[in-house]
Formats: sequence, C-alpha cells, structure tokens
Amino acid sequence: MVQEFRDFIAKGNMIDIAVGFIMGAAFTALIGALVDNVLMPIVAIPFGEPNFDAIIWTINGSEILIGSFITALVMFLLVAIAVFFFIVKPYNAYRAKMEPEVDEEPSGPTEIELLAQIRDSLASRN
Repeated sequence: MVQEFRDFIAKGNMIDIAVGFIMGAAFTALIGALVDNVLMPIVAIPFGEPNFDAIIWTINGSEILIGSFITALVMFLLVAIAVFFFIVKPYNAYRAKMEPEVDEEPSGPTEIELLAQIRDSLASRN
C-alpha cells in the first residue's frame, strides 16, 4: 500500500492537483475582487445599494431573508458572467486559433451507398 502511494505521488498527479488548487484559490480571489469591486457597484447604480440584504419578508412573525438570497444569486450570476467573458470566451477563441483546420472527409461510404450495396448484394443472390 505504501508503494502504491509512492507510485501515485511519483507520477506527478499530486503536483498537478496542488498547482490546480493553488491557482484555483488565487483565481477565486481575483474573480471575487472583480465581482465585489467592479460588477456589484455597476449593479448598484439602478438600485442605489450593492446588496439586497435589506429586503426582508415577515410572515406570521418569521423573518424570511429573501434579500440575502437575492444578493447571493446576483453574486453567482456575476461570477458566472465574469468567468464566461474573461476566461471561457478568450480560451475558446485561443483554442480555435491554435487548432489546425481539419478537412472533414468522409471516412467511409454513406448510408445510401451502404444500402445500395446491400440491395445489389441481395439482388445478385436471387
């Protein structure tokens, strides 16, 4: 079991995981700063405040903090927008530019050609 663990670590998987974890943590801070300091103030322009925590529903004496949920939802959407436009779109554009164009040639006969071959083969048997 110890040898298996040593083999696992020696393969480099642990290094890849550690680097990914560290980069993810740093990236979380970056996206958090973008959302908190840039996007949330933009959202606050029409509403006057960058969060909706003041919205509270009271039903039968119970307070429902719907504003906190709305704030979390807006934060999630802003993070998704930031990730999409600042990472996914540029990465997809980069990949499209770097990948060589492949001419798609048919790898074999089409369905129609196969059906015609089957028909001809059956006809020649009779």
